[in-house]
Amino acid sequence: MDLHLRLDRAAGRLAAQLAGGLRDAVRAGRLAPGTRLPSTRDLAGDLDVSRGVVVTAYEQLVAEGFIVSRQGDGTRVAPVPAVRTAPEPRSEAHRRALRLAAGTDAGPADPPGIAYDLRPGKPDLASFPRGRWTATLRDVLRELPHAELNYPDPAGVLALRTELAGHLTRVRAAVAGAEAVVITAGVAQMLAVVPRILIEEGHRLLAVEDPLGHHQIPMIRATGIELAGVPVDEEGIDVAALARTGARAVLVTPAHQFPTGVVLSPRRRSALIEWARDVDALIIEDDYDGEFRYDRDPVGCLQGLEPERVVLAGSVSKALSPALRLGWAVAPPWLAVRLRAARALHDLGSPVLDQHVLARMIANGDHSQHLRLMRRRYRDRRDAFVAALAGRLPQVKVHGVSAGLHAYAELPEWCDEAKVVAAAAARGVAVEGVAPMRVRGPGPPAIVVGYARLPEHRLAEAVDLLADAIETTAGPP
Repeated sequence: MDLHLRLDRAAGRLAAQLAGGLRDAVRAGRLAPGTRLPSTRDLAGDLDVSRGVVVTAYEQLVAEGFIVSRQGDGTRVAPVPAVRTAPEPRSEAHRRALRLAAGTDAGPADPPGIAYDLRPGKPDLASFPRGRWTATLRDVLRELPHAELNYPDPAGVLALRTELAGHLTRVRAAVAGAEAVVITAGVAQMLAVVPRILIEEGHRLLAVEDPLGHHQIPMIRATGIELAGVPVDEEGIDVAALARTGARAVLVTPAHQFPTGVVLSPRRRSALIEWARDVDALIIEDDYDGEFRYDRDPVGCLQGLEPERVVLAGSVSKALSPALRLGWAVAPPWLAVRLRAARALHDLGSPVLDQHVLARMIANGDHSQHLRLMRRRYRDRRDAFVAALAGRLPQVKVHGVSAGLHAYAELPEWCDEAKVVAAAAARGVAVEGVAPMRVRGPGPPAIVVGYARLPEHRLAEAVDLLADAIETTAGPP
């Protein structure tokens, strides 16, 4: 057993040093309760000290209650929980990162006691095409050359980048070649890397839509860049307000803004591109929910209008599953090179087999077929949710349901948003308030509701409980 103990022989008092090292290991949890320690003879041999040194150290720790020694069972760490001491977070960004890792800001687990999970941002995980994915994976494993099992190009497997370039050109009106595509671990990785590149290029500010997804706020702030919130209205981001921030980079979700669901109007699209040209800016286009539209015509991406100034980011997290951690960035040449270098430096690229499976599913039409199926399913659920809400809560204004997987529900002004969210959770319904998504400060009460994960009858049940939560919170009748 390697205990990783270090002794300074020149300092003397070896027994005290040994006792101190073992004591620290127990306190830190490196030696768990019940762990069996080496015999005094074996440990003395490992450390090249006399057996008496180990005997003395063990006796001291027995007296202090850190270890116990029994005839026939040897010496073990005492059965008491170790006291772990966590390092103090170095900054607010570090604290946010720790909260993200702990799941208090974002996490995969459903909240306890929740029967109706209406939190946004998640697809119907039960609809993942397991059969087609498994069959395609078998084909890939059978046919893939051995050389393809080596470390991949950090920018991604060429087959996937080629298929994505064609797919995005066809369905999103992008201007994309394989050389412009960099495979990422979801949009999240792109949002964690691009701001750092901007800082290296001399940027101090990143303008963002306000409100903005609350999972993204700590993620971007952790990069060290400052956020400038820009208001969103019924036409999308306010470009005049954007210009007043002084920022030369902006993050937008023009196809279906999160959380309001607004589509960037043609007038604002032109103004945004003109702003980028005037100030030599970079537009980061998160193609959020771009695959799912119901009551409106397709909206092309901004990248197709100005490919030298727009980086288009997307993923399969909503179309297939967030568990795959597969996304992409279609970037201007200078940024594509920097993104590829960042992947080479940090993680050497995304899983090869999954990239080949996705490439084949795009090529043979399985991906498009799955999207068509899910578009119909989500539309039915959207219709059921909106109808239930209109019948039970006519005073709640619903926005952004012509596309996507969520609705922005504007509450009556007398509602306390936080109390509504808490009352809903107490009734087993999980929704998210908009307050944590606001960058510049408080705003009108609203909640964001995801309808993708529940069948129609369960959505109606959830709306009944949500209505009860709203009606029983403090406020006028």
